[in-house]
Amino acid sequence: MRGGRRIAAVSDAAFDLAPGECLALVGESGCGKSVLAAALLGLLPGNARTAGSARLNAAGGAAGPDAGDGGTIELLTASEQELARTVRGRRIGLVPQSPAAHLTPVRTVRAQLEETVRELTGVRRSGARADAERAADRAAFPLDHLDRYPHQLSGGLAQRAATALALVGDAPLLLADEPTTGLDRDLVERTVDELRRHTDDGRALLMITHDLAAAERIADRVAVMYAGRIVELADATAFFGTPGPRHPYARGLLDALPERAFRPIPGMPPELGALPDGCAFAARCDRATAACEALPVPADGVACHHPVGAPPAAPGGPTPAEATEPTGAQRSEEDGRRARTA
Repeated sequence: MRGGRRIAAVSDAAFDLAPGECLALVGESGCGKSVLAAALLGLLPGNARTAGSARLNAAGGAAGPDAGDGGTIELLTASEQELARTVRGRRIGLVPQSPAAHLTPVRTVRAQLEETVRELTGVRRSGARADAERAADRAAFPLDHLDRYPHQLSGGLAQRAATALALVGDAPLLLADEPTTGLDRDLVERTVDELRRHTDDGRALLMITHDLAAAERIADRVAVMYAGRIVELADATAFFGTPGPRHPYARGLLDALPERAFRPIPGMPPELGALPDGCAFAARCDRATAACEALPVPADGVACHHPVGAPPAAPGGPTPAEATEPTGAQRSEEDGRRARTA
């Protein structure tokens, strides 16, 4: 960042995704969901830095020069050539968050679809037209709009055009970043049902969304992100049903829905450049105690000192309504723990 400042947009994100499975990644705007998707595809800005590991299992054909043990590609260290030639579109498809910015403005939707069909499937020009129309139909893009240019499309149509392009190659992994933006409810359901069919054919889907109803309709598991960290990873049936989310923030997301409690989460999320040392949600949480001054370690799928359903605080200890500042001795003890684990 300007002035040499560094911001950790995503930290400690850990999950796996199997063929035939949909993982819905949910959370408020600005929490790092799209940054995570961009990192997997090598599409971060030039000044961004990544660390850790993101392994993509080989799916048909030999792995490229960046492949690791077991026929995998390490996405975070793969070369641009490897990503461009063998990953993007072929092994990982992308439904972008801003579809209009990803469509070529001087070419019609049909021309872009046909070119993508030829490039990804090897179909000859004579057969590309029919395959392009099939892809458009899968994404609910009207065939009589195929000869229009991107500037002639509404936001919803641009979204469907981008979805059609992403579906062309039937990539083993699809990253769908807000694929239902700008669509009415009927089209939302049709789109997520098509994505579910794509997944049920043995492909994996990571769907980034604010639409919790769409996530409930399609997801096998749900990952909740807050301030750059995954704070809960749960089975979708348990998350949306009983017992429900365990992290107070995740429960707050569901309670904010009109069909549920319609109760918004108070306050605003912290700036990623000014995160507290402890739990980033503590300032907005009615369960927060002095323990939340320390960063919670994920356990059993939730990163929270006081998950919903956990036993109450010990007698005489601080309760959520009685959160207190740590004493000097407590701070010294905490500083010692951090030094030992650094």
